[in-house]
Amino acid sequence: MNLKRKIVIPFLSLFLLTNLNANEKIDSFSKAKKLMKKVYKENQVTFYSNCKYNYRDKSNMILRDSCGYEPRNEYTKKGKKNQRATRIEWEHVIPAENFGRQFVCWREGNSTCVKDNGKTYKGRKCCSFVDEKFRFMEADMHNLVPAIGELNADRSNFRYGIIEGEKRLYGQNIDFEVDFKNRIAEPADNIKGNIARTYFYFEKQYGMKISNKDKKLFNAWNNLDPVDDWERKRNNLIYKIQGNKNPFIN
Repeated sequence: MNLKRKIVIPFLSLFLLTNLNANEKIDSFSKAKKLMKKVYKENQVTFYSNCKYNYRDKSNMILRDSCGYEPRNEYTKKGKKNQRATRIEWEHVIPAENFGRQFVCWREGNSTCVKDNGKTYKGRKCCSFVDEKFRFMEADMHNLVPAIGELNADRSNFRYGIIEGEKRLYGQNIDFEVDFKNRIAEPADNIKGNIARTYFYFEKQYGMKISNKDKKLFNAWNNLDPVDDWERKRNNLIYKIQGNKNPFIN
């Protein structure tokens, strides 16, 4: 083996290791949300509804005319304006509960997860307190997208799937459906691949389990919706901040 190959191969191995790892830099969900504003600074468009938004307008960030968004609930049950229909929230593409329940601290708690009154707690709060890996997963910027608060709330922790009928709950132009009875959400075709590649990333980098049924669905979505220019740019912008890329995009 010549000297050139001796130098190139270790360098290539180091390159792969530093570009195919998980988030090991940002362990605060609050910090990650603030940093995501920088990623979307020049592309302020919501993920599920393709609506433009303006952070400066605190009374109503959503530019409804840009997408035809019509809130499912303009007002709350108490008759007050539904504030979540007016603002942007940073949504986990993979809900925290979906990867969190694979942690013992989520299911059973921890001896240190005790309130001041002596009562124990578990779930997201406990894992955020005791488990570093969970904090990195929760704050992973590759899993965060801007969403209208109402859609974020309605999607909840429902799994992704196919909903027959295509009932438009948020206006005829918003191709995002939620089946509350069966706890399923279906996004538009042009972001199905983005979602699939996020799941593949979490499976590879964190060992998150994906059911065979979901794998089949996500493989189909990955083929249906190939990587586009914005997805590549977003991947690179996150890399500059977080230090790693989603290899299924690159």
